[in-house]
Amino acid sequence: MNTPVPTTATDESVPVLDAHRFDEDALTRFMSDHVDGFAPPLEVTQFQGGMSNPTFMLTDGNGKRYVLRKKPPGELLPSAHAVDREFKVISALNATDVPVAKAYALCEDDAVIGQAFYIMEFLEGRVFRDVALPDLPPDERRAIYEAMNDALAKLHSVDFEAIGLSDYGRVGGYISRQVRRWSQQYEASKTDEIPEMDKLTAWLNDNMPDDSLTTIVHGDFRLENLIYHPTKPRVLAVVDWELGTLGNPLSDLAYNCLTYHYADPRWGDIIDLDYEVTGIPSEEDYVAQYCARTGHEIDDYTYYLVLSLFRFAAIIQGVYYRGVQGNAATPAALQRKGKCELLAKIAWALVEKDGRA
Repeated sequence: MNTPVPTTATDESVPVLDAHRFDEDALTRFMSDHVDGFAPPLEVTQFQGGMSNPTFMLTDGNGKRYVLRKKPPGELLPSAHAVDREFKVISALNATDVPVAKAYALCEDDAVIGQAFYIMEFLEGRVFRDVALPDLPPDERRAIYEAMNDALAKLHSVDFEAIGLSDYGRVGGYISRQVRRWSQQYEASKTDEIPEMDKLTAWLNDNMPDDSLTTIVHGDFRLENLIYHPTKPRVLAVVDWELGTLGNPLSDLAYNCLTYHYADPRWGDIIDLDYEVTGIPSEEDYVAQYCARTGHEIDDYTYYLVLSLFRFAAIIQGVYYRGVQGNAATPAALQRKGKCELLAKIAWALVEKDGRA
């Protein structure tokens, strides 16, 4: 297994990176006008977990803390970094049993701090970066995974029309849109030729399953994007909603299970574990738990896994591309070189194993 990745407390932040500094006085004025209970002066620090939308800790004069998410500076890929959509879904889900942070205010005026942003509540808790949960005993690992599974099932059980999200995306056709979108995003951020990405694009177009099932989907649902209670195996909030939309929930499930197929030093390794001994569920058991909670059936799980790997590869390529351009949320973006190709090869191996290459 890889070296354990430390668990992060949600209050861990650093001074704002030079590339992401903005007019804090302008933000103070905005918050005074739009966030009830805010009291200046304002202190700003930056979180280092995310690679896409820069995220900041805000502390007001009374010691109350908030979180700000904004678009990154520089030239951006089409449809990426949609903080307005993040704010929209969080606001709507505040009325459901899906764990999310309270949404306070959205600013789409670039003139305020240079990019669009939104402000939500700060939640004190834990973020588990290592999917192997090496610091926890087996029973707590099992409970952490069950809570993650439950949060995903709750999200996919929400009546999106009832909470005002009927215009959050289109009903049906999600898979074809995903293949088209990530193929285009990959092409827009390509730095090297990767034959497997080209083969995957063709295979995904030629083997699409039925795509009528539609729910709210997160788009990047994984352990690291959950805030857990400081001491209990309970999810307080699902975060990082940039890729959220209406779509096929089985794509969310497959993406959540990518760690059973791909290990990364950033998030640990659970491939080929003794799952019974470690307390972490096998992929088969995890999928079965989800199906029991939602009532969904899966006819072509391999397709969803391959699509999720392809999508992840395109996302990682975009992160690396922004690093090359010098406008990524963290300098670590440059370390993503070669990850797109690795993910594409894993995906193509699944296609070959399935006998449909």
